[in-house]
Amino acid sequence: MRFYKKIFIIFTALILLTDVCFPKAALSISVKKEEEMGREFMRVVLEHFKLIEDPFIVNYVNKIGNKIVSALPPQPFNYRFYIIKENVYNAFASPAGNIFINSGLFEAMENEEELAGILAHEIAHVVCRHISQRIERQSKIGFITLAGIAAGMLLGLEGKGTASSALTLGSVAAGQSISLAYSREDEIQADQIGLKCLNKTGYSGSGLLTMLKKIRSKQWFGPEEIPTYLTTHPASEDRIVYIGSWLEDSEKPSGQVFNIDPYDFQITHARFVSTHGEESLVLKKFETRIAECPSDPIALYGYGLILARTGNFKDAEINLKKALEKRAFDPNILRDLGKIYFLDGHYEEAFKILKTSLNIAPDDIEGLFFLGRTYTGLGMFRDAENTFEKLIEKDPDYNQALYFLGDAYGKHGRLEDAHYYLGLYYKNEGNFKNAEFHLNKALKTDDPDKKLKIKEMLKEISKNRMKTEDRRSKLASTFSNKF
Repeated sequence: MRFYKKIFIIFTALILLTDVCFPKAALSISVKKEEEMGREFMRVVLEHFKLIEDPFIVNYVNKIGNKIVSALPPQPFNYRFYIIKENVYNAFASPAGNIFINSGLFEAMENEEELAGILAHEIAHVVCRHISQRIERQSKIGFITLAGIAAGMLLGLEGKGTASSALTLGSVAAGQSISLAYSREDEIQADQIGLKCLNKTGYSGSGLLTMLKKIRSKQWFGPEEIPTYLTTHPASEDRIVYIGSWLEDSEKPSGQVFNIDPYDFQITHARFVSTHGEESLVLKKFETRIAECPSDPIALYGYGLILARTGNFKDAEINLKKALEKRAFDPNILRDLGKIYFLDGHYEEAFKILKTSLNIAPDDIEGLFFLGRTYTGLGMFRDAENTFEKLIEKDPDYNQALYFLGDAYGKHGRLEDAHYYLGLYYKNEGNFKNAEFHLNKALKTDDPDKKLKIKEMLKEISKNRMKTEDRRSKLASTFSNKF
């Protein structure tokens, strides 16, 4: 059996050697056009799917993704990594470096090796530009078709979700379809490149194999039970053989030691499960873990978060304090304890804890966010404004901070500034009616530069509103004509 595995890996390597070094896809479509596809694809995703926006979780996933990207030659795209709130096993890469993991797949992961393995494989698809080539082969790609592609990628070809069913049907009704599944050759090529990147960045590559086996184990009864990852990423058996052989036979860099601190993944995953998992199941999970190991700081942390989610702030605080006895200077536990104090209305306690956490981790976005809200709760509006301004400077995409900065300005009597930031918030949320209301109020400003910027935003909002209404009208017309 070992002999056949070796033959398989050598044969596959010979066939794909040229493609790995010089991916053919890179020669068939311009970078500019792929970036346009990526922007349109992302717009469709934001309109039809919900992203996990927790900065703690998002920053961790992006840190691991960018670590893997660092092993590549200079890239034409800026890679970004997202978690889609869909409880199915799938991951996919859109054109121009947007990479998505469904929340169901992330929840099934048990360590950083598994996360890195899935991300490396998807990064490799972008490097080879597999999906952009498939889209480019279509003579015309319209909004409805692109929506269908997004649904198929993120929920699977046989997606059972409402969004997937509606969008895929709309795509077919428009008379346009696209093959969403990668080819066997695409998959092996992505595994080859991904495994090399993993090794260069300190991962063994074993996580990709364990995730493939985990996904395959979900295939229990028939086609209707096949995890969506297997419908978009085929040839799982070939891939398992190839990756297993590679792990056994490939030469690792001299002196390479794969030693990853598990804590970052564990605390991020505990937070993810506690804030997004099914409430009763998560409660039972952490209760069981604490019964088995009462001093486990990760279990105490996760249990505290799920208790806070149910509104039991008192017991949540007790469990986070117990976690701090084991991890006294962990800024994540401190921040979330401060957050719980804030939510429970204990602003003085929240202030002390959040200031301590930010002394340890001054760039913690969520820590700044809840410190700003705590200042507002204490009536310290100038301090709240300074904190939210600092946050926005560090992370301009943190949209909630715009709302609460506007709120702080309003309570401080700075109404034009309040309307300006509330307008920005609603614009980013796609709530054009409220955005126009607040931005028109903000036009009273005496600042000529800001007034010009507001007018430009109002024009942009008007155009976007018309485009959105036009797309929805076309989609509704397609369904009514077809069905």
